[in-house]
Amino acid sequence: MNKPTEAELEILSLLWEMKEASVRQVHERLAETKETGYTTTLKIMQIMHAKGLLERDDQSRSHIYRAKIKKGDTQKSLLKNLMTTAFGGSAKNLVMQALGQDNPSREELDEIRAFLDDLEQKKS
Repeated sequence: MNKPTEAELEILSLLWEMKEASVRQVHERLAETKETGYTTTLKIMQIMHAKGLLERDDQSRSHIYRAKIKKGDTQKSLLKNLMTTAFGGSAKNLVMQALGQDNPSREELDEIRAFLDDLEQKKS
C-alpha cells in the first residue's frame, strides 16, 4: 500500500466520513479548518487517484471521488510503521506514550481495560 502523506490522510479521513465527494466538497470541508487553495486540493486528489488511493467516477461534470483504501487497513499499516520506526517495535512503549500525551476520560480508560481483558482472554 502507498503510504499517504499528511495532506492525503486529511482528504482520506474526509472521504471515509463522507463516503464520496467532489473536489469542491472536499475543499470546502478542508477550508473550515485550514487555509488551502482549491487548485491545491484538486492536484492532491489527482495525485491520490494516480497513486491508487482514490477512485474517481467521471461520468458527471464534477468528478466524484471515493477512498479506494480502507480506513482500518490504512490505520493498521500506519500504526505498524510508527511502532516499528519510532518505538522499536514495542507496542507497550507506543501505548504508554499515547496515554501519557492525553488525559483519557473514565469512559476511555474503561474501554481500554475491557479491550485488554479481551486480549488476555484470547491468549489463555
